[in-house]
Amino acid sequence: MKTSFKLFAVLLLILVSCKEAKKADASEAGNSDSQLSAQNSAEEDQLIITPVEHATAVVQWGDITIYIDPVGGSEAFAKHPKPDLILITDIHGDHFNAETLEGLDTSEAKIIVPQAVADQMPAQFAPQLDILNNGDTKERFNIVVEAIPMYNLREEAKNFHVKGRGNGYVLNIGGQRLYYSGDTEDIPEMRALENIDKAFICMNLPYTMTVDSAADAVLEFKPKQVYPYHYRGRPDVSDVNQFASQVNSGDSNIEVVQLDWYPAEAY
Repeated sequence: MKTSFKLFAVLLLILVSCKEAKKADASEAGNSDSQLSAQNSAEEDQLIITPVEHATAVVQWGDITIYIDPVGGSEAFAKHPKPDLILITDIHGDHFNAETLEGLDTSEAKIIVPQAVADQMPAQFAPQLDILNNGDTKERFNIVVEAIPMYNLREEAKNFHVKGRGNGYVLNIGGQRLYYSGDTEDIPEMRALENIDKAFICMNLPYTMTVDSAADAVLEFKPKQVYPYHYRGRPDVSDVNQFASQVNSGDSNIEVVQLDWYPAEAY
């Protein structure tokens, strides 16, 4: 009788231990699933920004790919996924090139443009266009795009970029706000921007603004990060190191990120 009781006790202990082990395994699996889900979510929110040249860039957010001012021929985008969203800022050839668009697979893309660009678009793209005037917004692929004015202030440069023709853009994407200035000077609308995480700021003469003006504007609207781009002018190339120094000395909390916007050039 005592032997039977001891055997029963041992079997009961084994059974309880197995149940506890299964609970522990399930708990660990649940924690692992939660951690994996959080990691996947973080990866989906991650923005990958790749400069192509001058004003042209590719932004990837999860499985969404955005082309900014795609020019340079379709071969410039051979290593990138086909676009879901295309943003074009202005009519000039370093921002808008119909032949490049025609050479890309844009069959599933929406194209956001100002009216002046829409007026020059080949007819086959008409169904894909979202035309935004300064101040307009549009949501595509869970990305809210705001059209920001871009224009010249200096009297000698006003005819390069007249107010109302082109758009800068703010992209509200993955919990961040990205600002692409397009061709502009340090206009009041730029200085009034708020809560910008990444700002892409042009600085090339005689077409846009000086390094001093660009730095002064950045120090006013205080993005978390600023990317100098579009800095090749005629005939000079703007000094992005000087720009970084001025921003850093004015506000060390603003991170200056220098990417290679001219891979075929020494600068």
